[in-house]
Order: sequence, then structure tokens, then C-alpha cells
Amino acid sequence: MPTARRPTVSPARHVALLRGLNVGGANRLSMADLAALFEQAGAAEVSTLQAAGNVLLTAAAGEVEAIATRVEAALEARGLGSTVVLRTREALLAAAAEHPFLARGADPARCFVAFLAARPTAAAARSLEPDRSPPDAFELRGRELYLWLPAGAAKTRLTNAWMDSRLGTVSTVRGWKTVQALAQRLA
Repeated sequence: MPTARRPTVSPARHVALLRGLNVGGANRLSMADLAALFEQAGAAEVSTLQAAGNVLLTAAAGEVEAIATRVEAALEARGLGSTVVLRTREALLAAAAEHPFLARGADPARCFVAFLAARPTAAAARSLEPDRSPPDAFELRGRELYLWLPAGAAKTRLTNAWMDSRLGTVSTVRGWKTVQALAQRLA
């Protein structure tokens, strides 16, 4: 009797976006050390972009969540609590394809994307207050909250804490230039 074969899952490219890691101050970790943590957790072809917790990696779709969990545990063991938000190559490229505020004439330097760990419920999405931080604006599309912050990120009331509490998930924000750089590395 022949043995049943398990289908093989091809490795794919992913992006891990870590929240709360910095090059200086609190939660400091070198990108070389971060890349090593991902390799030790089972990822292949690991590279980082900028010193802000942007990691490109290769892993089987069924293994990438476990890798993220192992990295979070390793960071926690170092006293660096951080959440890993994952995107497949295809999902990151889709998010980078078009920022809704650019079509309306917004300055790309004032455009950001909040990557959400999970898709918010419809009720959570309705809880967002469009007039929370004028003249700032946002648009929710799936697991991305596109932000336009004309006065800059430092002056907005559209904070991670507000997004997380309203949407019931973890968010991590990247500037449009960083989103485009990640997309270029994945293309």
C-alpha cells in the first residue's frame, strides 16, 4: 500500500514589521541582532531595512506565524516587548500599490500606513472617529489604515494606542517612503 505524501509548501517571501524597536533609547536592538533572531527562529534569506524593525524573510506559509511567535518570545526574554506584524510579499505589494491620499494630491512625506495585526471587525471600524485629529485623515482598507498627517506624525492624535483600542488589534506605522522601499526590495 503506497504511503500518502504531504503536499510540499514552497517557501515564500514575507515582511515582518516590528512595533516599538528603536535604534536608540528604549527597546534598542541592532538590526544585525534582529536578523539573527529571525534566522535562529527558522527564517531564511533574512535582511533588514533601515534601523526600525523592518525584516524581509523567506519561510513556508505554515511556518511564518511560528517564526514570529519565537522572535517575540526571544525579544521578551531580552526585555524588549515587541509585536511582530506579518505581511506576505503579495500583501505588502498590494498595500504599496496606491495610497488613497496621494491620488488627492497629498505630499508623500506626510503619508503613512498603519499595518494591523488582524483585520478589524465592522463594528470596530465604525468606532473610528474621522474628526479626532483635524486636519489629519485616514482610510481603512482591510488590514491597512492609510494615514495622511499634514502637520506630521509628531503632532497627530491618531496614535498607535488610539488605533489599537478602537480597532481591537495591534498596529505599527510606517512612512510611505519606507513602504515603497520594502516593496522595491520585494519586487
